[in-house]
Amino acid sequence: MAHPSQLGFQDAASPVMEELLHFHDHALMIVFLISTLVLYIIVVMVTTKLTNKYILDSQEIEIVWTILPAVILILIALPSLRILYLMDEVNDPHLTVKAMGHQWYWSYEYTDYENLAFDSYMVPTQDLSPGQFRLLETDHRMVIPMESPIRVLVSAEDVLHSWAVPALGVKMDAVPGRLNQTSFITSRPGVFYGQCSEICGANHSFMPIVVEAVPLEYFENWSSLMLEDA
Repeated sequence: MAHPSQLGFQDAASPVMEELLHFHDHALMIVFLISTLVLYIIVVMVTTKLTNKYILDSQEIEIVWTILPAVILILIALPSLRILYLMDEVNDPHLTVKAMGHQWYWSYEYTDYENLAFDSYMVPTQDLSPGQFRLLETDHRMVIPMESPIRVLVSAEDVLHSWAVPALGVKMDAVPGRLNQTSFITSRPGVFYGQCSEICGANHSFMPIVVEAVPLEYFENWSSLMLEDA
C-alpha cells in the first residue's frame, strides 16, 4: 500500500514484483555510476589547464567508447529479458479470473465456477467506513487464494482500460474485442490496491481495483457464500 511522501515502490507481494525491484536497483546503480563518471570527466575537462594534442585522433578511445556501452547495455538487457519471460509465463494456474473493464467499473467472473461473477464499483467518499481509503475502496473485492498461481483474463466492454496492481507487479491492457492474459502468485496475505491505468474517459480515476489474498480455506468459504447469494 502506498503512503504519503513515499519515494520508492510499494512493498512486493509477488515473486515477479520482487524481481522487478531488484532489476530497478540494478539498473539504477548502473545509471548512477555512469552519471558520476560523466560528471567527473566534465569537471576535470573544465577545470584542467592541461591539453592533449593527440586527443583528436585516438583509436584506443574509439574502441573503448564503442565496446563499453555495448557491455553496459548487455548487463541491463539480460535481467530485463529474464523478467519479461517470467511475466509472460502462465503455468498450470489454480484459478482463472476474467476482469472486464467498463466505463467506469470492473466486473469479475470466476470461470472455474458456474455463477460466481460480480461488478466492482468504487465506494463513494461519503459511504467510506473508518480505515478505508478514499478513491481506492470498492464494494466488491477480487478475492483470491494466496500462494497459488492465478491467471487473469483481461478485456473491455467499451473503450481501452488497463488492469494494474503495483504491489503484484501486474499491468495488462484491456482492449475491446481482445482477450489478454497475465498471471501472478501472491506471496503473502493482504489487500492490494490498483487503478485503471489507461485514460478511459471522464471518470477514469474512479475505477479502482482491490485484490484480497487470503488462505485457501478462507477463499473456499467466501466462494461458497458468494455462490449461495447468486
